[in-house]
Formats: sequence, structure tokens, C-alpha cells
Amino acid sequence: MRVWVARPEPGAARTGERLAALGHLPLVAPVLVVRPTGAALPPGPFDGLILTSANALDALLATTEAATLRGIPVFAVGPRTAALAEARLGAVTAGTGDAAALAAIVQGSVAPGASLLHVAGAERKVEPAARLTAAGYRIATHVAYAAEAVAHLPDPVFAAFAAVPGGLDAALHYSRRSARVAHRLSEAAGHGGAFRALRHYCLSDDVAAALDQAGVAAHFVAGRPREDDLLAGLS
Repeated sequence: MRVWVARPEPGAARTGERLAALGHLPLVAPVLVVRPTGAALPPGPFDGLILTSANALDALLATTEAATLRGIPVFAVGPRTAALAEARLGAVTAGTGDAAALAAIVQGSVAPGASLLHVAGAERKVEPAARLTAAGYRIATHVAYAAEAVAHLPDPVFAAFAAVPGGLDAALHYSRRSARVAHRLSEAAGHGGAFRALRHYCLSDDVAAALDQAGVAAHFVAGRPREDDLLAGLS
């Protein structure tokens, strides 16, 4: 299949390579650009570090302040983020990819009242911070990056939509925001119908809900929010 990868870099290129290895034809054309904010870390010390995305980790590790966090308990939302963090920050406890479940893992490891640093993006879900705050933890949020939407539908996607017969079969969606932006840009470019006709593969129910709200049906939703599970559903 010819598959549009709309997620931002650096993950988009990696996903494209995996698709090619599976025999698909990837069209890597992100609709979001990740930019570090350059903001200073909140004052510590901290009893634990929470990472809810690999992009947040990348932005954190690019700073000189990251070294000050080495050695404190680190909790990562999923195995990939955990693996990337371990080499630079020490031992990491990995979640299953679900932010709410990550809150439970933190509660089982750190006593209430602890001060925790949540490194995240400008647009983020309320979890795990909401549950941890309600349970008595002190959460300091560091906005490490912002994901900015591109101005127009990427040219390769526009050309693929305009091809006769259609030059795209499917799209992979890794976040609700990228799914919404991909839909909005397709509509603005006059290719809303072509977008809706794609097979849409979603990393989670939350991502699929963003498409559903726009009247676009998801073809497949991964049982767990992991790329392995998402790619396993391609058909």
C-alpha cells in the first residue's frame, strides 16, 4: 500500500523505514513540525521525572540542564521513550503507552507529597498530571516543545491525492492533533473527499475519536498505543 505518514520528525522517517521493510510504499509528509521551546526547567529538586513523549525527551536532552536530573526516578509513558531515556538519565520505569496507566505506576513507586517534574509538549492530555495532583503529588510541568502545524497540505500529498487513479491508499495517525491537522489541510486543499476515502490507521481510540468528530471513519485502531500494534494492523 501507498501509506501517508503524517506524524512529525524524527519519528516520521523511522516509521517510513519500517513501512518500507514491510513491503509498503511510505509517503513521509509531516503536518506538524516539532520545535523546542528553550524554556528553563522549573526550580527543583525533584523526586521523580515523568516523560510522556519521545519528543519531550529529545527536547530535554538537548539542554545542559538535563544532566541535573540524572539519578532521580524516571517514568516514561512507553518502552521506546524509556529505552531512549535510559542511556542518558539512568534507570527508567516504562509504562504501556497509556498516560493514565503511567499515573498508577508512579503512585506505586513514589509516595504522595513528592515533587515530580513532568516534561511535556505545549499541547498535552490532562493525564497523568491530573490523577497525580488529585492523589497529593506536587507536579511541575516543563513545556519542552511545541508542535506547529504546517501552513499547507504537503506538496507530495497534494500530488498523490490529485493522481488518477488515487496515489494514496492509507494514512497512519499517531496523535489526535496530527489527525485533525491532516484532515483540515486536506479539506482546505480541496481534497477532503480523497482524505475520507483513505484507510485510516490510528494508534489509539483517542486518535480515532478526532477523526470520528470530523466525520471520518477509522479503518483500524491499535489495541495498545504502540507502533508495533499499529503496523501489525496494516492490510
